[in-house]
Amino acid sequence: MLIGIGGVSRSGKSTLASELCNLFRGEGKTCMVISQDDFVKPISEIPKIDSEVDWEHPSGFRHETLLKAIDFLRPQFDILIVDGILAFYHSELKEKYTAKLFVEISKEEFMVRKSMDHRWGYVPLWYYEHIWKSFENYGIPDFSKDSYLKVAGNKPYDMKSILKYCEEALNPKHK
Repeated sequence: MLIGIGGVSRSGKSTLASELCNLFRGEGKTCMVISQDDFVKPISEIPKIDSEVDWEHPSGFRHETLLKAIDFLRPQFDILIVDGILAFYHSELKEKYTAKLFVEISKEEFMVRKSMDHRWGYVPLWYYEHIWKSFENYGIPDFSKDSYLKVAGNKPYDMKSILKYCEEALNPKHK
């Protein structure tokens, strides 16, 4: 099973991926989380916006390398989970997912969470707005074309519903 988890920066994607992987491991399954962030191009190859590295642009990621990593790792694990801001951007990757989870938070919640994130040092306020706009342009999937489970990122995850969705995605009922 290959699970994709997408959403804006600081929405809770990695937390959900970790919790979900731990649940699967508790069921005796082998599981691994692959972070899309591990497939970012070198800074010199990433576009800039107003002299800041544009971490939110699709051209900053090595999508083909991520696909190769998935193909290599898939036979070795029962479940792979890919989490990233652009988890549903690349069409070939999106087609590989068995289940697609989209973690939602409001713009206001994003702004609060991002302002509390000091991992990268000072971030200009205008860049927060840029992150949100990039998310709107590249990170929000077309919910009318594919099946996604929307997950609220501002409250505890309903793991029972998430597991049920994943199970149904793996074993769809034939009508």
